[in-house]
Amino acid sequence: MVQLFLDGGNFMWPILGSFIIGLLFVIERLFHLVSGLSSGEDFANQIAQLVESDGFDKAKSACESGKGPVANLCLASLDRAHLGVDEAENYLDRIGAIEMASLEKNMTWISLMIAVAPMLGFLGTVWGMIIAFNDIEAANDISPAVVAGGISQALLTTAFGLVVAVILQFLQNTCLYIIDMQIVTMQKSTSSLIASIKDKFRNEK
Repeated sequence: MVQLFLDGGNFMWPILGSFIIGLLFVIERLFHLVSGLSSGEDFANQIAQLVESDGFDKAKSACESGKGPVANLCLASLDRAHLGVDEAENYLDRIGAIEMASLEKNMTWISLMIAVAPMLGFLGTVWGMIIAFNDIEAANDISPAVVAGGISQALLTTAFGLVVAVILQFLQNTCLYIIDMQIVTMQKSTSSLIASIKDKFRNEK
């Protein structure tokens, strides 16, 4: 494998660099997303029950121990709950947009590396073909032995670029799947919490 990489020529190094950069962003995203899964819909339901049984202050204290977007949204809505349901909902919408942006942070860099890797591979292919034709011109011969080196280099860069893109694409889709699950969880969680806030105000009247 190492020999095939070296045989691919100089273009293999920037392709490898794009893979490493993309992989670092994937690791950062997965760590952030997985750590946010600790507080989910069950957490929000517990907070909703605390709102109904013990009030907003007790529920806020419980939210502060949670991690992730669901816990942040619950805390944000409870911070404004004393001002009324409408204020809590409006503030929740603003914080929800921020949390969604946080989930998708750095995903564009992963997409960039997915696009760059095969493009560098194709550029290496063109360069390898140029070398092959230069060898033909220099040898004044079109035998396979003369052009084999350039064509082999061209094919290796294309293959490596595509392999890098496929791996990063799979990892990116994994991140997107977790993000989609988180968004659905956030929507369900906030709905149950807002319902509990409404019930709290209704019962106090």
